[in-house]
Amino acid sequence: MEKKHRSMNDILPVDLIQRIFLMLPAKQLVHLRCVSRLWKSLISDPHFAESHLNHNSAKPSLSCLFVKGYTEAYFIHLDPLMNVSSASITELPLPFKKKKISDFVLMGCCRGFVLLNRVRNFLVVWNLLTGSSKRISYSHIISHSKRIAFNCPVDAILCGFGYDDSQDDYLVVLAWLDNSTQQRLDCFSLRTNSWISLDPALPKPLHPRDWQSRGLFLNGTIHWLSYPLRSYIDAILVFDLKERSFSKISIPKQQVTRYDDLLVLGECLALEFHDKHKSYIWVMKEYKVQSSWTLMYEIPYCNSEVLCLYNGYGSDIILLEHGEHVLTEMRFAKYNSSGELLQHFNHPSLYYPYQNCYRGNNYIVYTESLLQFPSQRKDKDKKKKKIGM
Repeated sequence: MEKKHRSMNDILPVDLIQRIFLMLPAKQLVHLRCVSRLWKSLISDPHFAESHLNHNSAKPSLSCLFVKGYTEAYFIHLDPLMNVSSASITELPLPFKKKKISDFVLMGCCRGFVLLNRVRNFLVVWNLLTGSSKRISYSHIISHSKRIAFNCPVDAILCGFGYDDSQDDYLVVLAWLDNSTQQRLDCFSLRTNSWISLDPALPKPLHPRDWQSRGLFLNGTIHWLSYPLRSYIDAILVFDLKERSFSKISIPKQQVTRYDDLLVLGECLALEFHDKHKSYIWVMKEYKVQSSWTLMYEIPYCNSEVLCLYNGYGSDIILLEHGEHVLTEMRFAKYNSSGELLQHFNHPSLYYPYQNCYRGNNYIVYTESLLQFPSQRKDKDKKKKKIGM
């Protein structure tokens, strides 16, 4: 008798296959969906996507999205770059048609989704890995804004993007001035596909140039750093997405005239400060505990910006170094906690352009995920219920 060919699905139980899938990178799982119907069903399941993200959340993200000239997007994985001094950079197709050259700005990143702004047009939430995207119009803000041509983030007091786990919803938060110079706070829900007004939650006074407009998401909240020119503001502004309320986090009590950037390192808030000789990175080891601010890194290079940790909290750190000219070739560098340069690599095809802090940076650290929009998950749940009837 001929032996019947047995597939892996016949040999391994489904729960074991799922456990194996949890160990694999999200990008590899996208390709594995094509192997069989079972694998596609397992990998495409929203609950598996959530489990996969949570399982890998402790691992530091070593992927970045770069914008070149505000019109082109490139994806780069830093791990092979640091290991073999070479890396393939992939140009990504934008999630909207390029009928003509138009600026777009990186506004935030959360759980595998990136928030883009097509200047003076609309916002886009985009999953780079799955290719899914959602366009968000802010025409109601444009029509009622104090500025004739409202440009987010230039004309926004605050702009942030985050996830409310209590509602399983992604939210875009915008604070702005209307044509009567009244402060407004609006929030867009991806679950309901609508804008809602949160004006009572907005702290007053909140001047348009007090804060860097682009916020950072961490622990269910969005964070904004005070703008360097207004150094008398000694706190980080915090908006809780569940409670819809503002609060503040005190910065380190040091004789520093200003902090240049706010970032997230190893699931901790961090502040970066430069003087003429060094870059200093402070880390808040315990969230919202002011006494836990610790000076973790002193890097002997002042023209740099922190990208990410290399092997987790307290380990080596990867920086983006650049010169003082308008266009400078990007240089990636890895330092240890003692400030010693371990590796560096220049990439000739990427340049670091002069940035205006109101427009947002030209890069963002990115974590790949298989997650879907809430509306997509609801549609799949409805289909499952119909099948089960």
